[in-house]
Amino acid sequence: MAASVVNAYSDPCIPEWMNAQHSTGTSIMACEFNGGVVIGADSRTTTGAYIANRVTDKLTRITDHIYCCRSGSAADTQAIADIVTYHLNFHKMELGEPPLVHTAAAIFRELCYNYRDSLVAGILVAGWDKKNGGQIYSVPIGGMVQRQQVSIGGSGSTYVYGYVDANFKPNMTKEEAIKFVTNTLTLAILRDGSSGGVVRLGVITEAGVERSVILGDQLPKFYEG
Repeated sequence: MAASVVNAYSDPCIPEWMNAQHSTGTSIMACEFNGGVVIGADSRTTTGAYIANRVTDKLTRITDHIYCCRSGSAADTQAIADIVTYHLNFHKMELGEPPLVHTAAAIFRELCYNYRDSLVAGILVAGWDKKNGGQIYSVPIGGMVQRQQVSIGGSGSTYVYGYVDANFKPNMTKEEAIKFVTNTLTLAILRDGSSGGVVRLGVITEAGVERSVILGDQLPKFYEG
């Protein structure tokens, strides 16, 4: 008799998390300010209920002045970001100048829409260009695109919509925007079990991007004292 083949996905001896998809499920955020945009994200990647990586970088460079914040399937969002980067490099060579933020968002939207049945990807596209300054485009699961002054995404976002609505104001200073994004992501991490780790920030202006990391013991304290 031929030996039976055991399907790893149905083997009760193998934990469920070992076969679960890597997910960046997640708290991401982008906010316009007077001069550019601030982007931010937590750093927890989960595989089912197991924390696979606690220091993931979900802020991904597309060009020197355009970044994306990734939520959903880690593999899907990384692949999409690589493809958009590839397209924009050719676009830059053809134009002889840096691509617009809206162009990057349009390519993200097309990919997410065309492969909406295969991908789990929620993207925030943020950056600066000489035509429109700092911009944010939300590309949620399914492949829509919408420009917003402030946008949040991922599983942690459901806990902080009220905080964002109550505290956002147009034309913030750089320092105000950084504090606003940091506080929002800290609250999301406190409430959402799929979010955690450190808070990674990026400030995108005409000069490029400034990256920083706020460690867990340096995050703002809420409901204490």
